[in-house]
Amino acid sequence: MTTEHTEIARPATTPPVSDVLAGLAAVGPFFELLDVTEERAGGRSVRPFAAVLAPDALLDRVERTRVALGAEPPLGRRIAASIAVQGLAAKLLSGPVAALALHGVLVDLRPETLWWSATPLGDVVALDPPRVVRCPFPAPDALAPLVDDVLTPLVEIAGERFGVSGTVLWGNVASSVAGAKRVLDIQRPDAADAVAAVAADLLEHPRLTGTGERRAPVAPDHAWTFRRRSCCLYYRVPGGSTCADCVLADLRGEPAPGDPTD
Repeated sequence: MTTEHTEIARPATTPPVSDVLAGLAAVGPFFELLDVTEERAGGRSVRPFAAVLAPDALLDRVERTRVALGAEPPLGRRIAASIAVQGLAAKLLSGPVAALALHGVLVDLRPETLWWSATPLGDVVALDPPRVVRCPFPAPDALAPLVDDVLTPLVEIAGERFGVSGTVLWGNVASSVAGAKRVLDIQRPDAADAVAAVAADLLEHPRLTGTGERRAPVAPDHAWTFRRRSCCLYYRVPGGSTCADCVLADLRGEPAPGDPTD
């Protein structure tokens, strides 16, 4: 499938950043972007993105994930690293995808502005300062810097440290894009055309091209359904299974997610 852009009406002025952040939080926790100043004022612990990538911190995150999965090392550590990267990617990508599709703005999310806040529900992306810039639509490559400057270091460090292939990890990133699209298709069907266009553009980034394919849509997806060409390895943990977009579903001849024959 090729990307087809639909002209979407956009406000003539940049919406207040507080309105954008409130709109993202309303979609769901993976879309939430917080204000570092407000987090500190509320007594919550915040740390820069670089600290998350530090060897000890990344190892601790992967080990906590491994224990939660009940997976034994050494394979369990590789699986946990894959799942941990996918979780981080989902939190890093979902908010910016939604901000562009729903509000017509780019979030200023760079290594210099990116922090994490330790909330009762887990780490949430926080920005210092939170800023948005109005973006024309269609906007090919608008989110490319997020992949280049934030996701690439995460994938490269985790891959080298834990021996997980780039094919798996970039497949996880692509799956996170498609997952964000699916949630938005459900929560904001009024913006489904814009969401599909933004997500499709992101999947055409050179790092993500070839990670999967966009197929005819299967409910609840609008416009297209994504099937990846790799596996996150979750099926190899005790009680694990394949994900809805997994390549193994193709290899087993399983129907696409949501197919009435499933």
